[in-house]
Order: sequence, then C-alpha cells, then structure tokens
Amino acid sequence: MSKNRELKEQAVAEILEKVRGAQSITLVSYSGLTVEQVTNLRRQCREKGVQYCVLKNRLVKLALAEAGIEGVDDLLNGPNAFVFSMADPVSGPKVITEFIEKNKLQSLTVVGGVFEGKAADVATIQALAKMPSRDEMLAMLVGSLQSPMAGLVAVLEQIAEQKEAA
Repeated sequence: MSKNRELKEQAVAEILEKVRGAQSITLVSYSGLTVEQVTNLRRQCREKGVQYCVLKNRLVKLALAEAGIEGVDDLLNGPNAFVFSMADPVSGPKVITEFIEKNKLQSLTVVGGVFEGKAADVATIQALAKMPSRDEMLAMLVGSLQSPMAGLVAVLEQIAEQKEAA
C-alpha cells in the first residue's frame, strides 16, 4: 500500500472518530472570510467546546459513508468547514449562527449538517441554534426546583413565628 493511501485512510479514520463522537455537525460555507474572522470564530468555538475544522470534502464523504450517514453528499461542494458539537447538539449551531449575526457576515453561511445520525437541512440546524444549551437547561431546572423550596421555607418560617407569638 502506498504512503499516500495510508495517510488518506488515517485521515478518514480521524474524521470518522469525530463524526461518531459528535452530537451534531454543522456544515458551513466559508468563502470570503478574512484570517481575523476565521481566527475569532475558531476561538469562540474552542471556548464553547466545539471543534471547527476545514476538511477535504472527499474524505468527509468517505467517513460519513462508513458511519452510515446519507444525504449530505450534495452539500459537500466548494470550501466547507465542519463544526462538531461534542457536548450537546446545540453548541455548534449556536456558535455559528451567533457569529454570523454578530458580524453581519454574508461570506459564512450554514448549508446543512448532521443531527441524530441523519442529514439535517438548514432549518433544522437553525432550530437547534435557538434551543437552550445543556448548561442553560440545567440552570433553568435548578431555578425551577429552588423556587418552590424557597416558598416552602418562607411558609414554614411564618408558621414558626406565629407559634412563638402565641
């Protein structure tokens, strides 16, 4: 086997590992971004625990086929970047859409992705971006659990005060 083929197989294996470990994958077309914009986007992705990668479309096609994910091949044309959300499915779409909106970019567009092991259209990726992240949902849960308990403590304190007064 040639050295070049071995390197390609190794690259496909690495991509396959990312695909299998990702909660969602956002596919973006990035033509026309400046180096500064890409650097800022990569930094924001790292801060949110999201992996932003520019990969060869052909190698991604091979990895997706090996993972059994169909329907994404039509999106793999031109300069694409892949955003792998490892912790929860909404982090990647959220980072990308917020970055696009904040910087008013037309050179960076979401073209689709993968969610729950299936091809996802732009509307699905945008819907994921609008959902609260795992951490936000946990915070809302804790808040909703604390609220009734705080009310119960206040009622018990009032009952105790009334008994002391009597």
